[in-house]
Amino acid sequence: MKTIAVTSFKGGTAKTSTALHVGAALSRFHNSSVLLIDFDAQANMTTGLGFNPDEQESMVPVLQGQSSIKDVIQKTCINNLDLIPGDTWLERVEVTDALAADRYSHERLYDIIKDLNYDYIIIDTPPSLCWLTESALIAADYSLICATPEFYSIKGLERLASFTNSIAERHPLKIAGVALSFWNHRGKSNQDFLEVIENAFPGKIFNTKIRRDIAVSEASIFGKPLFETAPKSRASDDYKNLTEEIVLHIERLG
Repeated sequence: MKTIAVTSFKGGTAKTSTALHVGAALSRFHNSSVLLIDFDAQANMTTGLGFNPDEQESMVPVLQGQSSIKDVIQKTCINNLDLIPGDTWLERVEVTDALAADRYSHERLYDIIKDLNYDYIIIDTPPSLCWLTESALIAADYSLICATPEFYSIKGLERLASFTNSIAERHPLKIAGVALSFWNHRGKSNQDFLEVIENAFPGKIFNTKIRRDIAVSEASIFGKPLFETAPKSRASDDYKNLTEEIVLHIERLG
């Protein structure tokens, strides 16, 4: 089983769309069993797969020791693709009694998921360097970094690199790569942005860039991945190609 934490330092980097569509591509095109964990209080992955966060249990009661993880896993519309929904309670779960008193609370997610039987677990984290993100990185084998060719997104990568490296010093964690979204091949500052990313994560930029496509937003309205709603869209092709790259890169990393 391979566990991937999908991270970014700020919102608007298509982090959730990337987590969702890489997971869907793994299940649909690579015949893999996949568990998506929505570990973000915004719960956009949950709504993007057609679930109402207010009607589903999240990882919160599992982290608090009140429920089994199997009680919160939901089947999605895609074969071999399961989901643990997110909800607003995730935002302050670390200060609840059960976790606030546990000095090793960051390890709890790792302990919860380590014996699950999936080919891949993909964790969508909040766009910040918080308890949830640290817990996800500790639980993960690989980190998938999301960014856009935009100043604040790229600038935040330096802090994210430092944060990720500090965790990798204490836990086995490898960088799967950096995925760029909202890409315009004609962008005037593309080379400048790529150089900044290269400095933060040397040799980690994926060749496949996710181009801007309204089909991504439309898919979330339908509560299904692009491969179901717009299989011939350019973003659908991009996510399939990105997933191929991720699989190959992880195989090389071991």
